[in-house]
Amino acid sequence: MSIRICILASGSSGNCTYIGTPENGMLVDAGLSARRTVACLAEIGVTPDQVRGICVSHEHSDHIHGLRVLQKRFGIPLYANAGTVDALERNPELRALQWNIFTTGHPFRVGDLHVEPFSVPHDAYDPVGFIVQHDAVRVGVVTDMGMVTGLIRERLRTCHVLVVEANHDERLLQDAERPWSLKQRILGRQGHLSNQHAAELVAEIAHPELRHVFLAHLSEDCNKGELALQAASLALEKRGHRHVRVSLTYPDRISDVCVWEMMSKV
Repeated sequence: MSIRICILASGSSGNCTYIGTPENGMLVDAGLSARRTVACLAEIGVTPDQVRGICVSHEHSDHIHGLRVLQKRFGIPLYANAGTVDALERNPELRALQWNIFTTGHPFRVGDLHVEPFSVPHDAYDPVGFIVQHDAVRVGVVTDMGMVTGLIRERLRTCHVLVVEANHDERLLQDAERPWSLKQRILGRQGHLSNQHAAELVAEIAHPELRHVFLAHLSEDCNKGELALQAASLALEKRGHRHVRVSLTYPDRISDVCVWEMMSKV
């Protein structure tokens, strides 16, 4: 039995992660257009009818852009907590969506995948991260968080694959031509995680069975891929975790595909 993970896109223009088994799969967020989502899935050999659900982390547009068309055209079930659904239904165009409402902290199933939602700090109504498990393999996805909490560490500590935000380099953010209020929001406790804080998180929770870390939601003008990679790789190396592969995600193309076969990353 195997599980595949691919980040179809990640960034301020759209976020979408595919996690699947040979039988079926799911998406975490749907921030791309439906057409582009289908095209990205095709690149990894997946059709929309194989997607058994879309789990929404929060209501921001870069995480929900394709929801309406994906459900209308393909009938894909949608999952979110009540706070996120309430926020989305403020938009008249989204009121017709049919939801499966979960309670944060309580697991549920999407096909043959076991999903555990947990709270994260971000400037949304009730944002969550997800642990997605199949058999003994656990994948953690947290793409928007202003700070690392004890709960986040606890949930991610047992994962074999991580998708973690590394949004900005602090110096590049400080030097960017952006309003100070926006910089404060990004740096705040409900904003976005820096390269350094992401690196410290993955190094702290790394263990012998952690095999792959995807760095997600990189800012296009306040970060550089090489800086994010360097920070995470150096932090892991200092802790003796040279076995962990670190990959970037991209706003305009799919990431590497991580395939876990019989508890071994291929």
